[in-house]
Amino acid sequence: MLQKCLTSFLLLLSVFAFSQTKSTELINRPKLIVGVVVDQMRWDFLYRYYDRYAANGGFKRMLNQGFACENTFIPFAPTVTACGHATLYTGSVPAIHGITGNAWWDKQMRRTVYCTEDNSAKPVGTSTAGVGEMSPRNMLVTSICDELRLATNFRSKVVGISFKDRGAILPAGHTANAAYWFDAKTGKFITSDYYMKILPNWVTAFNDKKWPDILYKQNWNTLYPIATYVQSTGDEQPYESKPLGADKKGFPYNLSEFIGKNYGVIGSTPHGSTLTWEMVKAAMAGERLGSDSIADFLAISFSGPDYVGHSFGPNSIETEDTYLRLDKTLGDLLTHLDKEVGKEQYLLFLSSDHGVSQIPAFLNLNKLPGGSINDESWVTTMNSKMKDLYGVEEMIVSTYNYQIHLNHKTIDSAKLDIRKIKEYIIKYLELQQGIAQVYDIDRMMDVPMNEKVRNMFSNGYFPRRNGDIQIILEPHWIDGFSTGTTHGVWNPYDAHIPLLFYGWQIKPGKSNREIYMTDVAPTLAALLKIQMPSGSVGTVISEVVK
Repeated sequence: MLQKCLTSFLLLLSVFAFSQTKSTELINRPKLIVGVVVDQMRWDFLYRYYDRYAANGGFKRMLNQGFACENTFIPFAPTVTACGHATLYTGSVPAIHGITGNAWWDKQMRRTVYCTEDNSAKPVGTSTAGVGEMSPRNMLVTSICDELRLATNFRSKVVGISFKDRGAILPAGHTANAAYWFDAKTGKFITSDYYMKILPNWVTAFNDKKWPDILYKQNWNTLYPIATYVQSTGDEQPYESKPLGADKKGFPYNLSEFIGKNYGVIGSTPHGSTLTWEMVKAAMAGERLGSDSIADFLAISFSGPDYVGHSFGPNSIETEDTYLRLDKTLGDLLTHLDKEVGKEQYLLFLSSDHGVSQIPAFLNLNKLPGGSINDESWVTTMNSKMKDLYGVEEMIVSTYNYQIHLNHKTIDSAKLDIRKIKEYIIKYLELQQGIAQVYDIDRMMDVPMNEKVRNMFSNGYFPRRNGDIQIILEPHWIDGFSTGTTHGVWNPYDAHIPLLFYGWQIKPGKSNREIYMTDVAPTLAALLKIQMPSGSVGTVISEVVK
């Protein structure tokens, strides 16, 4: 009898153990998830240079072996870096996650707030003032990286890397093991004590190699003969900015003079992406990312294309060369992941935080509409006129994110009628060139406009971090640039972005239905079988999950 009971007990124990093992195996995840954001990449860049991308480069491999969401849009305005990175990783919109711009005028604090500023955080790895007091605390929701950490009881490692602080911090989320960004004064990658007290040895070793100086020695010439860049306007255009120095008007660019100094310049060359890639390799080895059965997350943002694009525009040889070189870097990334993590053992997505407008002067030369506004001049004029009318100075305190922010404390103290002040500003702005529409944000839902456009501005509105009056520019009109260009508006050249999935459980294919930036995080959550982020409003991309 005792033997029979013992046998039954052992049988039950083995069944229980088998069921536990089987349950664990059912939760199948990749060893590493890699998010790649290419700062300022328009969707059309996937195909504009397609014939010149390398067969073993990143873009053709992802397009032909991965899944392409060809009609992906940003569902909010303003279309800027901080908002885009936050939305990709949270599945939310500024109206919920609270990141309403790279910076904003905060009504409660009555001052400008930078998106990742944190006065309680101290710099780690630098003594440069201002660059290290950063954290994700201004973001009000979780990111997909946070949810992965929660799902694995914080056993998953999460690391964010970017040239820009906001490109590393916001994607990695609140619970990240680390986020690293570049200090342009010292030429080193740094962090803050929000994450750690001292830099890991591998980061110190990386910084000691002085990669910016190594890359500066290579200068910058075109990857191929300059005459073959037929997709771009000729070199040395008067409407291009000169971020590398007034004396540097075109190719080849001599960068060796920057060795040992002026490290911020590297961001305005393709070497900025190379520097980021070298840091990524060091992080994978130093943190042993993707080395065990617990899924890790590596959030990468290549900031260099944004700096190049702002200065030279999307029709420049500089931009074309930047993407041809980035393609090779992305190919190296995929090959490195195949080797170090294993084919089909990692899941990668590539997208962008926003696009960019053509340079207005380039458009005008080609008989296309466009122009630039000077909102600072408008504010000076309006503040002067309203001082004469009401006897109060500086009624307007900010024009962040194409909005007029009023000085509510001053207006309330003077017991002025804010409705009349808004009416005056709206009437003044409606007469200015380049303005398509101006409206009182409090009346947003009542103002006649295209419903899709209205939804984008509604999704971008978070009350205490937004203004009082919204400015909508005419297509291809930009804010305050006599040379170079920018982004931030609702139009497709700023809002139509690439979205590619590649690797683990991703079958080749494409979709042309309309998909949104907010859909990335919930799709990753579905693939990983974890909870979607706390502010997510996106929808799972069913074609990718299949």
